[in-house]
Amino acid sequence: MDTQKVWFITGASKGLGLSLVNQLLAEGHSVAGTSRNIDQLIQAVGSTSAQFLPLQVDLANEQSVAQALQKTHDTFKHIDVVVNNAGYGIGGSIEELTDQETRDSFDINVFGTLNVIRHVLPFLRAQQSGHIINISSIAGITANTGWAIYAATKYAVMGLSEVLADDVKSFGINVTVVAPGAFRTSFLSTESLLLTKHPIDAYEQVRASHAKYLSMDGVQAGDPAKAAAAMIQIANEANPPLYLLLGSDAYQRALTKIDLLGKAFTSQEELTKSTDF
Repeated sequence: MDTQKVWFITGASKGLGLSLVNQLLAEGHSVAGTSRNIDQLIQAVGSTSAQFLPLQVDLANEQSVAQALQKTHDTFKHIDVVVNNAGYGIGGSIEELTDQETRDSFDINVFGTLNVIRHVLPFLRAQQSGHIINISSIAGITANTGWAIYAATKYAVMGLSEVLADDVKSFGINVTVVAPGAFRTSFLSTESLLLTKHPIDAYEQVRASHAKYLSMDGVQAGDPAKAAAAMIQIANEANPPLYLLLGSDAYQRALTKIDLLGKAFTSQEELTKSTDF
């Protein structure tokens, strides 16, 4: 199997996206990377290789996404792996976050992903191959106090990925949804994390949760280079997994959630079944 692929990666100027771009280029792959700021992307990657195509893209703008994918296909003639990595954290209770802040988060974390999927699928269907990797979060499986909207966006990515996998399987297209835990990236910086501008004093538990996570900046257990390597590994597998947890913290939290769901469902078995005709 030819392991030299063409990758399209959103949110490529920092974090997991940047680690992935750097490893792929070092291994001889072709990479189209997107960012809202192309100068920042070019500077971060630091490559003048013809195998790197930097693209300035507004993921919330469908036309911008479509043009970027068309340019990628025109440049490299095919697209093998798509990584929907762009996104940002948003902290605050539902009451504390405005409607606009909430919608902006969904625009990037969910609708940006959908825009990429919608416009890349014609290329992948035509070639009867491809792999879509959607980056969710462990918060899309089990979330903590104070991150309701962020969790909602990541739960959405989990759900759409599960169904997408079935929808496109007959075209030879694979789908993987990745749920990382805490990685030592810029995710907790002001560039990648938005906290409510209108805190309400009553939400003491929310403030404590935010303080706890901000204190982790720079000491997270996850190594982004190893996360990138794991994603490259599954992209080279003939039968890649639908689900991929990244990080020992994500693994433990996911297993705890499975146990919680099992107990919650079975504890109401009699009432649940009583509603049948």
